[in-house]
Amino acid sequence: MSMVPSLRNMTSVYLIRNENMLLLYRQGSRVANDVYIGAAGGHFEPHELNDPKACALREMKEEIDITADMVEDLSLRYIALRNVNGEVRQNYYFFANLKEERMLSSNEGILKWVPLEEVMLLPMPFTSKFVLAHYLESGRFNDTLYGGVATVEEIVFFPMG
Repeated sequence: MSMVPSLRNMTSVYLIRNENMLLLYRQGSRVANDVYIGAAGGHFEPHELNDPKACALREMKEEIDITADMVEDLSLRYIALRNVNGEVRQNYYFFANLKEERMLSSNEGILKWVPLEEVMLLPMPFTSKFVLAHYLESGRFNDTLYGGVATVEEIVFFPMG
């Protein structure tokens, strides 16, 4: 008899400005510690389960004090599935352009603007690394929504319609 895994729904937001990506060097977390992740993100609240954009906007406001009117082209670009530690993790990855320079801080770690060509040199979680590699190589030049399914070694991406 096979075990039925639990589900974990999460979102991540990556902000871009002037060919730089805002990343968070996460510290003090039991899930993603001492790695670079999106500038904002987290777990869905129960009322957000059918609205990943609402989760992304809430997390941006809570974590870095950025609201929808401060960004442009906020779009869901990747949905990735990974079965790990007895749970299926479903990650929704959003990308947006920050309209203007501003001082930003986070209580979850250190925010850093990283040139796009250096992003892949940084330590990051398994799923994030494959999503960002795909985005930087081809995804940022279109508006396709990609689905990704993780194997042990990689994430296989496919356009979703």
